[in-house]
Amino acid sequence: MRPVLLASVLLAACGGGSSSSDGFDDREVVVAFADDVAVATYVELAERAAELDAAVAALAADPSDANLDAAQAAWVATREPWEQSEGFLFGPVDSFGFDPALDSWPVNQNDLEAVLASDDELTEEYVRNLGETQKGFHTIEYLLFGEDSAKVAADLTARELEYLAALSDESTRITSQLALAWTDGIEGAGPFRDVIATAGEDGNTAYPSLAAAAQQMIDGMVGICDEVANGKIADPHDQRDPDLVESQFSFNSELDFTDNLIGVRNVWQGDSDAAGTDGPGLREWVAERDAALAGRLDAEIEAAIAALAAMPDPFRDAIQDPSADATIRAAQDAIRTVQATLEGDVTAVVLP
Repeated sequence: MRPVLLASVLLAACGGGSSSSDGFDDREVVVAFADDVAVATYVELAERAAELDAAVAALAADPSDANLDAAQAAWVATREPWEQSEGFLFGPVDSFGFDPALDSWPVNQNDLEAVLASDDELTEEYVRNLGETQKGFHTIEYLLFGEDSAKVAADLTARELEYLAALSDESTRITSQLALAWTDGIEGAGPFRDVIATAGEDGNTAYPSLAAAAQQMIDGMVGICDEVANGKIADPHDQRDPDLVESQFSFNSELDFTDNLIGVRNVWQGDSDAAGTDGPGLREWVAERDAALAGRLDAEIEAAIAALAAMPDPFRDAIQDPSADATIRAAQDAIRTVQATLEGDVTAVVLP
């Protein structure tokens, strides 16, 4: 994950405490990102995590195939806003450690099985203190779907159901705290929404200029493009190792990758696809200065999404099939094209 940029770095990138007369200067775009992209996505995530928790509770009370199907569907639905939020992995999700607590992988199956085999009481404190690969999305996924996405309710043990319930409670707590960190503030920090929205105002040391906030937004988009093309896809594909595939148990990997690119599109356009919001984005500002560039990046993002859809599914099987190599590499190349345009031409317009 890409780190939050230090204020000193941002100042250097932006040429001092304020942007140049030709650089990014649109507060409406920054406020729309804060409200219509980040806050909207995180609030939606918290709501869907609560729905997943309810579905897991129903499954624990009545471990039927219908309730297992509902819990699995709720897990997939909760992944959507989370993966879209990876287009802006900065702020509280980084500084409070919410990202690794929710989304570390691969699952440590040996340690997971040790929890299941133990007599330890799965209290809130116990689960909170578990290793990062013993909780969060992917441990829940493993317990709900099984190793080959073929789990049925009869396979679930009482201990697995207990563990599932404790994990989903913890994930609900974390996603609620993440949303609250943006809207109200937590642990003595003010709302991070306000930190972004007041970029360039006196006293804002995190974002001393509007251009600094825009740079952070670009950096988030670049970071997830790099992670998908050169990490999430490259690592398991190059090693032909399905154990390195994110969301391998649910066969949700390609949807994860696609939502990551939709997250890039959301930041670029000022929208939240998962939450259904629509605000002005960097795209409008760039289009006023270089309409061809804005249109080109639009097309490149859509081409990357289409290239991901062209990969054989499930991804964990495709990486072991040499006949799928061309489509997998084409998807990587398409994502790298988006990354290069953001790092190069878009940055040159926003931060001349």
